[in-house]
Amino acid sequence: MNEKITVLIVDDERFSREELNFLLESYERIDVIGEAASGEEAVMQSLKLQPDVLFLDVEMPKMDGMGVAKAVQELKKVPEIVFATAYPDFAVEAFRHQAIDYLLKPFDEEQLSETIERIEKKFQQGEKKAEFHPSKLAVEVEDTIEYLNPSDIMYVYREDRITKIVGRERMYETKDALKDVEQRLQGFSFFRIHKSYLVNLDYIYRLTPWFNGAYQLELQGTNEKLSVSRNYVKDLRNKLEL
Repeated sequence: MNEKITVLIVDDERFSREELNFLLESYERIDVIGEAASGEEAVMQSLKLQPDVLFLDVEMPKMDGMGVAKAVQELKKVPEIVFATAYPDFAVEAFRHQAIDYLLKPFDEEQLSETIERIEKKFQQGEKKAEFHPSKLAVEVEDTIEYLNPSDIMYVYREDRITKIVGRERMYETKDALKDVEQRLQGFSFFRIHKSYLVNLDYIYRLTPWFNGAYQLELQGTNEKLSVSRNYVKDLRNKLEL
């Protein structure tokens, strides 16, 4: 993959921000997407830009680096932390925040190179994990567990507090909520057409206007017509059409 690793530089001293920005320009995978001059601004920029890594000064007025590191743990995307400071005394506390590294000012290029190497290794490991996902949907059938190939599933629906999985050859039932099954099928060609229905896009062959903006959907391999809520029609057509 080798996608860019996005960085936000946080330091209340402009010269330090400019120096670090300049040094990071020589690293191909590093993309500095923003700077922040205070702890408060760092949290706001992290929320807005969602960087992969914060290069974070420790000593700042009001909210210091440790405060920022704690605050960003609450964000949806939690960035990795590299602390940068002129004071070595903060090292123990920094690693309590699971920092990748701890850089001392003035920046040493060799030390920075080692830090970037650690960052790249960390993200390479994450990419390898992201590349793997289960290829089968597990469904409990009586006292056994059956593993379904998602490509064999035509549609899934919820009825009477039971989720029913309609395959090409048979139907399966599970007590799992529809949203849980939908989550497990992410990465495959499934789309919600109704609050109670999830359909495999590969089996769709006809969409017919019905009433009040709703449509009826026909699938290969079954004569049953499924209702497409008008709230989902536009997104469904965008998914299907070239």
